[in-house]
Amino acid sequence: QVHLVESGGGLVQVGESLRLSCAASESIQDFNVMGWFRQAPGKQREWLAIITPNGATNYAASVKGRFTISRDNPKNMVHLQINGLEPEDTAVYYCKAIEFRVNGNNEYWGQGTQVTVSS
Repeated sequence: QVHLVESGGGLVQVGESLRLSCAASESIQDFNVMGWFRQAPGKQREWLAIITPNGATNYAASVKGRFTISRDNPKNMVHLQINGLEPEDTAVYYCKAIEFRVNGNNEYWGQGTQVTVSS
């Protein structure tokens, strides 16, 4: 079972940028999709961005243009660059790995990293 560890969160000011990282305990090439999600207090967890092994990406409409997902295959890491942070971006950010299976996908989560945007 893969172990995912997020890092890079913190307390930032409005308008600043952050780069979140997700380190995997095994090759991220083994997974069909790597993604980033977030959960704000009192809200459901929401999908932000995904990336496939060949580098194809997709973003939620709410973050497109401000968020960029990338991957570093040799280091087994996935990153999320967030620009122009807003108070509404305050949340715990989670990394997810998905492995497609005929009888049901295998899905793995990290423990999350807190991002707090202060105005």
